[in-house]
This record gives sequence, C-alpha cells and structure tokens, in this order.
Amino acid sequence: MTAPSFSLRGSIAARLALGYGLLVALSVAAIAAVLYFGTVGVFERSIDAKITSVAERLLQHYRDGGQAALQREMEVQLSDRIDTDTEVLLLLSPQGRALAGNLSGWSGPPAPADKMANRTLSRDGKQFSARLLTLALDGGARLVVGRDLRELDAVRGVIQRALAAGALLSLLLALGGALLFRRLLEGRIGRIRRTAAQIAAGDLSRRIAVHGDDEFARLNADINRMLDRIEELMEGVRHVSNSIAHDLRTPLGRVRARLEAALQPAAGTDALEAGARAAIDDIDNVISVFDKLLQIAAAESGVRGASFEKLDLQAIAADIVELYEPAAEMQGATLAMVQAAPRFVRGDRQLVASALAGLIDNALKYGGPGVKIEVSVRAEAGQVALVVRDDGPGVPAADLARVCERFYRVDRSRHLPGNGLGLSIVTAIARQHGGRLVVANVSPGLEVRLELPSLPARQDAEITIP
Repeated sequence: MTAPSFSLRGSIAARLALGYGLLVALSVAAIAAVLYFGTVGVFERSIDAKITSVAERLLQHYRDGGQAALQREMEVQLSDRIDTDTEVLLLLSPQGRALAGNLSGWSGPPAPADKMANRTLSRDGKQFSARLLTLALDGGARLVVGRDLRELDAVRGVIQRALAAGALLSLLLALGGALLFRRLLEGRIGRIRRTAAQIAAGDLSRRIAVHGDDEFARLNADINRMLDRIEELMEGVRHVSNSIAHDLRTPLGRVRARLEAALQPAAGTDALEAGARAAIDDIDNVISVFDKLLQIAAAESGVRGASFEKLDLQAIAADIVELYEPAAEMQGATLAMVQAAPRFVRGDRQLVASALAGLIDNALKYGGPGVKIEVSVRAEAGQVALVVRDDGPGVPAADLARVCERFYRVDRSRHLPGNGLGLSIVTAIARQHGGRLVVANVSPGLEVRLELPSLPARQDAEITIP
C-alpha cells in the first residue's frame, strides 16, 4: 500500500508547515529590523549629537566675538586632528560664497535652516553623503555643520549584508524545518490512515503503533482502545447471531412440531388446544429471549445515561432482599442482608436494582436446595461492591471465564429453565455504570461482585451525567 499523497489545499500538514515557515520568516524579519535599527540608529544618534555639540560651540563663539571669532574657531576645529577627516564645516556669505571651512563651496538649493538633513556633497573631487545642520546667522549668512557619512555607510552596508546572509540562511533552515515537520506529520497521519484503510477492508485486528507520550501517541492509544471495543462488540454480535441461530432453532422447531401434531386428522379438540397452548408458551420464551437481548443492547448503548442520579446501594440492596425473601422461603433457601452504612454511587436506580435482582435470582436458581445467600455492600478503594454470595456448588473452573457470555450455560444447569442471558445483562449494566462484574468461586459456593465507582457519602446534591 502506498503512502497517501497530500496537496497544499487539502493537507493540514502542508498548511501547518507553510504557517511554520511564514512564522519563522516573520520572526527573522522582525529580529533583523530590531538589530539593524538598533545598531545603525545608535551611530546616527551619536553623529547627530556630535553635530549639535559642535554647532552650539561655534554659535557661542559667534555670539561672543562675531564672525571673526567664528572663523578662528572653525580653523581650530579643523586643525585639532579630532575627527578631521569626517567633519564638515562651511561658512557661507549672504550671497552663497564660501568664507571659511573645508568645503570649496555650496551648489544646489540651500538646506533647511535649523534642521538635520542628508545631502550629497563634493570635496577634493569626490562625492560623499553627509549629515548636515544649517544655522542662519545675522545678515543672511549661513553656518553649515556636518559629518561625512562614508564610514556609517560602510558600517550600514556590512550590517545589511550580514543580515541578508543571516536571513537567507534562516529562511533555508526554516524551509528545511518546515519540510521535515510536514514529512513527520504526514508520516504519523499516514500510518493512522493506512491502519484505518486496513480496518475498513475487514481486518479488525490492526492497531496503530504507539511511540512516546506526545499528543499523537495519546490519540493513537485512544483510537486503539476504541478499536478494541469495536472488535469486542463485533465479536459479540457474531456470537449473538450464532447463539440465536443455534438456541432458537430448538424452540421454533418444537413449536412447528406441536402445531403439526395438533393439526393431524386423528387429533381431537383437546390435543389441538394443548398443542396451541404449548406453542404459545414456547413463543413467549422466544419473545423473552429477544426482550433480554434488547435490554442488553440498551444497557450497552448507554441510552439511559441521562437518568443517572445519586444512589444509596445499601438502601437498594435492602429493598431487593426484602422483595425476594418470600421466594427464598418457598424454595427453602435462606436470604440474608448484611447491614452497613450508606454507600453512594452514581447510576440508574432501576438498572442497578434489576442487576441485583438478577444476581439473587441466579443464586436461588442454581444454588441448589437449602442454599444460603448473603447480600452485602462493601466499600473499597474508589468503588462500592454489591456482593451476592451463596454456599451452593459454584461454577466449574473451566466455565468460570465464560459464564458472562450471552447464551452460555454450564452443562450441569442446562436442564434448568433459562437462556444464559442473566449475567450478560448484569455485565452490560455494570459497564454502562463504569464498573465491572466479577465472578469467583469461594469455599463453599460462588461470589458475584457488581463493582461500581463510589461517591463521597457527604455529597448530597443530585448528580446527573451531562
């Protein structure tokens, strides 16, 4: 089987990979912008601060000694060997002629006064970009103070090239990571899809491999549990179908034989009436079997979950024991209840009472003459157990694991009335309540435990399943 293909339009893996790549690209762009403006901006602010400082010092000399003092200070500034190669100083007459400074002149429109501006200048026959501050003086003269930006342009170029190389490398790594991420995601989803296709083809034994403890591993484990339950239910359906075909063949054949015998010409009215009544009894038994199967199906489907409430198992057990005491006395059996404190669970009152009644009925039916039956409610770690124990013959060890299967009956009890669905119904009710049914031989007799999750005794509010 080939791996499933994925398109960008229909693949969540491709969309997630694309989103991952875009997120990385945006992150790289944001980091690059912060780095660029953080470094270049520091240089630019430093240059502006130096220009402003020099301009203020020159203006102070101009105010103190006039234009002559300003020119002397400009010559000192240009000859102090401090930033001489990057300083730009120019004093222009009102007519635009250069009076002092390290520029031969000014061409083009005048720069805006009292504002920083970038401009391309020419010195020694070479053009360069400069950061300038133009100050207006008395009589229309202008003072230009600035800095050569060639070093800053070089630093800016180095940073831009480094950031471009880093961004390209980051994008390549992001692309590789996105493709790897997509491949891994598609691989894990592909395994799930392949397993689902094999199951859809009829192989219910297939399961998804679980590796690690991430979200996919937990999802795979959940799917496997669901598949286990589906396989169990399908096996149950096959078993029930086979059991129905086998167990209903006899009563239906018996009904047909009785009706044929009653319709014989030699049969009298009494024989016809007796045959009809026997046929009706057999049909009632068949209807009873189907009713119990429907009861099991309803319990397994959880259709009555909305009626769950807080239940006191001790009180329910006492009511059922009291109900069955007359039947036990008629059979010569002893039915006793062990008194204890209230024990609370969440469940359907009618279903739980029906399950306990079924367990007591089984003990009376299969325990033998004079059987002693004890019903108790026991609190254990996180659960409450409804326990029905008798001193009868118990169940053969070879049959113990199968007594809860539908239509299964122990060989020695096949002569007794019944259809092998009693414990199946109780098992379905236990599962619907999140519990289980445990059957074990004791010395002497049999102990059957209906174990349900417990609730704190102090919890008074009614609880329902949402």
